[in-house]
Amino acid sequence: MLEPLPAAQWNQTTAAHLLNRAGFGGSPQDVENLHKMGLDRAVSWFVDYERIPDDTPAPDWAVDLDPKLMALREAIRNAADPEAKRELQRQQNMTENTQMADLRYWWVRRMALGPRPFLEKMTLFWHGHFATSFEKVRTPYFLWFQNETFRQNATGNFNQLLIAVSEDPAMLRYLDGANSNKNKPNENFAREVMELFTLGEGHYTEQDIQQAAKAYTGWGIGPDKLHYEYHPKNHDDGPKTIFGQTGNYSGEEVLNMICAKPECAEFISKKLWRFFVQDQPPQPIIDALAAEFQKHNLDLKHLMNVIFRSKEFYAPEVIRAQIKSPVQWLIAATRQLQAALPTQPMTLVMLGSLGEELFQPPNVKGWDGGIAWITTNNLLDRYNFAAALVEGERVPLPNLKNRMKGIMNNLTEGGDLMEIPPTDVKSLFTPDQLNTGDHFLAAIQERFLNDTLKPQRLSSLQDFLKTRSPIEEADMRKAIRLLMSTPEYQLT
Repeated sequence: MLEPLPAAQWNQTTAAHLLNRAGFGGSPQDVENLHKMGLDRAVSWFVDYERIPDDTPAPDWAVDLDPKLMALREAIRNAADPEAKRELQRQQNMTENTQMADLRYWWVRRMALGPRPFLEKMTLFWHGHFATSFEKVRTPYFLWFQNETFRQNATGNFNQLLIAVSEDPAMLRYLDGANSNKNKPNENFAREVMELFTLGEGHYTEQDIQQAAKAYTGWGIGPDKLHYEYHPKNHDDGPKTIFGQTGNYSGEEVLNMICAKPECAEFISKKLWRFFVQDQPPQPIIDALAAEFQKHNLDLKHLMNVIFRSKEFYAPEVIRAQIKSPVQWLIAATRQLQAALPTQPMTLVMLGSLGEELFQPPNVKGWDGGIAWITTNNLLDRYNFAAALVEGERVPLPNLKNRMKGIMNNLTEGGDLMEIPPTDVKSLFTPDQLNTGDHFLAAIQERFLNDTLKPQRLSSLQDFLKTRSPIEEADMRKAIRLLMSTPEYQLT
């Protein structure tokens, strides 16, 4: 068991840390409100989110498979003329791309503005853990449905979540489970569920994969093309030997066997610690978490309560030592600036350019995270986008891949949707904070870092601000831009 954080160590710094890691950050007032709650109430506010109403509606098209899209697919199947077929295919692609743009922005807005930030943070974690991609799934409805599956099971029992995701139409299509049958079992899902989703390399054999693949046969998508359906005629009902045990196992029984292995509790505990706490978790911490997780029947809410209340979560080497993901960077920036999210096209351009295009992970392993978020190009994009958020301007479309360009160009036809209004920076500060350069420097460090800059960068801003008294709006904008372009600002 990890050591609980002593009450005396609950302060503005630790409150800001919880706000950043359990959610997406916020303003100094948000930090103060959380600090006043005390540790137990603050953690409960995040983790026991069921008590907070959330009436966020689904995208308009997500209540069912879009009839227009289904009609287009049927027409493509029946089209005899190649040119007509190409035109229908173009219409289908545009419809799918437009729905995906809607879905991506819907989720970013929900993360930024929704009443349950920790639920959305957990949903984001599971999206990267059980990675599936629009590039192969193609059906936006399936990806929305999977997103809801993550949300509904985000902090429940991991075994139940694993079964729900395994039988999810997006996963069945992405890892070819829907095409697997007793005559030709497909091993893609059987391999990834052990290697990437539950156990990690070295804790299973090739025979385990081959035999488990037989157990998963018969899983498919129903004739309504919406939901999972079991097809018994396609299922291999013969004996299978998995982890040294032999039986006529079903797919769910194999998933239960996987979850019963102690390596599963360790694998998930480590993955959660890496996402919410630090990239290189000490093994004693993971051992303690895994034992607690297994003892409580893989209860995710219990595990997250243990993590967020632990002294180890608030260790000095953990606070402000994690590189912000692009989603974290954008949402935190708009909250600190008390600004609206950019328009749909601009938000999608930002996240795509920064390397986190939602519903489009780079591969089945998801995003690497950590230092992989920072490259020479996207670090410069962070600086430019920070300037755009502060100053306000029409931002030129970054050099993204052609598909992204096509979506953006389509959505911006006939409108100035790439425009970002300037932030009302004067409203963020009190007259006293604008009285001297030192006061203003302290205020922007509190708002944007919950910390202080390193001496060299602090000195540069002091030199810039020391002759400004009172601080003019142009100087405010420049100082904020400079701070948001520091290495410290890329950390949370």
